[in-house]
Amino acid sequence: MKKITVIGAGVMGRGIAYTLAISDFDVVIQDISEQALQNAKKQIEKDLEKSISRGYAKVEDREAIAKIVYLEDLEEAGRDADIVIEAVLEDISLKIDVFKKLDAICQPHVIFATNTSTMSPTEIGAQTKRSSQTIAMHFFNPVPRMNLVEVVRGLDTSDETFEKVKQVALQMNKEVVEVSEFPGFVTSRMNCLIGNEAMNMLMEGVASAEDIDKALKLGLNHPMGPLELADLVGLDSRLRNMQYLYETLGEKYRPCPLLIKYVKAGRLGRKSGQGFYKYE
Repeated sequence: MKKITVIGAGVMGRGIAYTLAISDFDVVIQDISEQALQNAKKQIEKDLEKSISRGYAKVEDREAIAKIVYLEDLEEAGRDADIVIEAVLEDISLKIDVFKKLDAICQPHVIFATNTSTMSPTEIGAQTKRSSQTIAMHFFNPVPRMNLVEVVRGLDTSDETFEKVKQVALQMNKEVVEVSEFPGFVTSRMNCLIGNEAMNMLMEGVASAEDIDKALKLGLNHPMGPLELADLVGLDSRLRNMQYLYETLGEKYRPCPLLIKYVKAGRLGRKSGQGFYKYE
């Protein structure tokens, strides 16, 4: 399990690729957008230099980062992989489409891992010829600094697949929790409930966004407030997660109307410059 291809050069994809590279894996990042690949390369190099200056990374890591290969062509990216980690949008149809294409490209031994916070590895694996080799690896943002990976078994995921993926995560210096598939897994179900209730309280005028987040951080010892976290994740991503959980788990996951309104207005959080807070 030496060669790993990451599909998607967004925030999560580049964070996963960065962490894999400095953990001694051979890494390819694939994206259909040349601009996204260029942005990922610049951001990875910038993040490394910042980490070196703060003592979190070694100067020798520059060599590992320099070896990352950036490709637009999916067939070239998947041809020699041992594991493919998909990190595209939280859209089940898009994820299935990616893995269907990869199923025809990748060698028979290749493991398919989806980086998802809510979606079903069982459903994804069933659309390929390798359901026993399909699994979810739920990383957290920012990937280099967050210690946890939820490794989520699908219905047909083999023990061998789980153990190989677990070893990859451990080599990345991550802690692993094993989860049997259910919508939202462990962390996303809790985060979505807390965040949605915080949005309802803001909509109802219970308190300001600042005070809601302050109350959770100081009163419940959360490292980040739920509204800050939603802005970091992206409100469009959070809405897709909530809609999926609402469809699969029922009424308690109905998305807050304020969240829907903000997404319609283009207030997507940090990436758009405004969400529940304004950003430079």
